[in-house]
Formats: sequence, structure tokens, C-alpha cells
Amino acid sequence: MSAISAVGSHAIEVRSLQKSFGTHPALRDLNLSVEVGEVHGFLGPNGAGKSTTIRILLGLIHADSGSARVLARDPWAQAVDAHRRLAYVPGDVSLWPTLTGGEVIDLLTRMRGGADPALRTRLLDDFELDPRKKCRAYSRGNRQKVALVAALARPSELYIFDEPTAGLDPVMESVFRAHVERVRAEGSTVLLSSHILSEVEKTCDRVTIIRAGVTVETGSLAEMRHLTRTTFTVVGGVTVHDVAALPGVHNAVAEGNGVQFDVDTEHLTALLARLAERPVLGLTVAPPSLEALFLRHYSGAEAER
Repeated sequence: MSAISAVGSHAIEVRSLQKSFGTHPALRDLNLSVEVGEVHGFLGPNGAGKSTTIRILLGLIHADSGSARVLARDPWAQAVDAHRRLAYVPGDVSLWPTLTGGEVIDLLTRMRGGADPALRTRLLDDFELDPRKKCRAYSRGNRQKVALVAALARPSELYIFDEPTAGLDPVMESVFRAHVERVRAEGSTVLLSSHILSEVEKTCDRVTIIRAGVTVETGSLAEMRHLTRTTFTVVGGVTVHDVAALPGVHNAVAEGNGVQFDVDTEHLTALLARLAERPVLGLTVAPPSLEALFLRHYSGAEAER
């Protein structure tokens, strides 16, 4: 049993967090709860308050009000103790230019007790990183790989990733996801902050969506899909005018040689019955995506502004 599981079921617990920079409120009554052993997505566009929240969780800045607990510790008063048990990767990595990638990995992992040699070798191979090069010669993607290898080369209770795949190609993104699945299987907890919705959709157990420093919604992907509409693409048998007049239908548009539209969950049965009466040539039904949910919330925020 890990230290955190012995004291509670949450690796991160944030309540009513507020933080302003001058007259600008970065966080306004933000709540976040991450359970032990889960991969939790932390979603929001640039400026939503994700990085500010993470800096508070790391003990780098102090909140104006509210509470934050990381591995059952106060991240401000007990930062050193908390950092021994967590690993962090930012979205924009700066490295010492005169050190090699391998030297940076060894330096960073020694701060947490040293790397697992076999795991370090595996990570270098998986991420296709040459550790002998000087950091000044690395591209942005390779600098990101150095930070990821350093974070993952020693097991931690908690991993905090803030836009971790910035600069990585799709192959390396899949490598990252595989290692997130590995550490979850080993019992670790992951907080994954991102605005790349497909990344979160493929990786996370639960998601918290924030906008303008406020928590919009938290839940599992299944729960969030239940709250969103289903997308239909119908070829033949109907026109945009036909479907736009049906109950529960939204955003009907011509799409290629068919019609695409969204349907509220409670109207699916009635819609399918109506389509069965028409000479439909093709039908595609897409499950509600996390992206649709995300855009729905943020379109509301834009309207408010």
C-alpha cells in the first residue's frame, strides 16, 4: 500500500482555489479532485488557468485563497516532501545547453533518488532519443523527450504532465500514451493537462473541464458522452430542411452528397423511426466526442464575453 492510499482516495484535492495576478483573476473558485490510480484529464484552452493550477500544486506559487492537497500534503508548506513523490513535465522545456541529454536525465532523476537503469534504457529506445547530444543541438521535440524520459525513468506516485506532447510527432505521442498506461497499471496517478482533446480522449479515465479559471464539469468520458448529442450523416432520402424541422435536431448542414446534423439523446428513437420511413442510401452515426463537449462549453464562454 502506498503512502497516499493509506490516508485517502485522492492524490490531488483542490477546493475553491483562487489566484489573481494584479487585477487579472487567473483562478476563480476552481475545484479539482484526482483519485489515486487514475489518469485524469485537465482540459481548457490557453489562458483557462491550467498552468496556474499546476504551479500551485507544485508549490511554485501560493494561492490567494482556497485549499490544495497533493499526496495528502500541503504543496506550499511541504513542497520538498511532495516533490520526492511526484514527477513533472512542462509543455515548454528549457535545458542546460552545455549538458548532454543523458546528463540532464541523470541530474533530474538523482533529485528523486536516481533512475531505474533498465527503465532508463527502455525509455531512450522507445522515444528514439540520443542521450549523447548536447542540449543546444536538440529540437523542441527532443527537448520534450528528455523531460519525459527523466520523469518516467524513476517510478513515482504521481505524474503531472502539462501539455506533455508539445513538439512530438504522432508516433512519439503513441509512445507517450503507452507509458502512461504502464504507470497507471503499476498503480501510479497521472494528471494530464492538455488542450488536445483526442489525446485526453484516448488516455484518461476522468476529465475536468475548466474555463476562465472555473471548473465547468468533471466526470468520466462515458458520463460526459451521455450529456452530449449524437452526430448523424445521412445520404439520400432527406434534405437539410427535412431534418432541421424534426424535434431534437441541431446544426443541420449539407455535407458532401448527404446531410449532417446533431441529435439530442432523448430524441434518438423518434429520429430513427422517421429515417426508417425514408429511402436512405447511407447512414453514419458517430458517438458524441469529447471535442464536441469541449466546444459546446467554450462556445458558451465566448458568448458570455
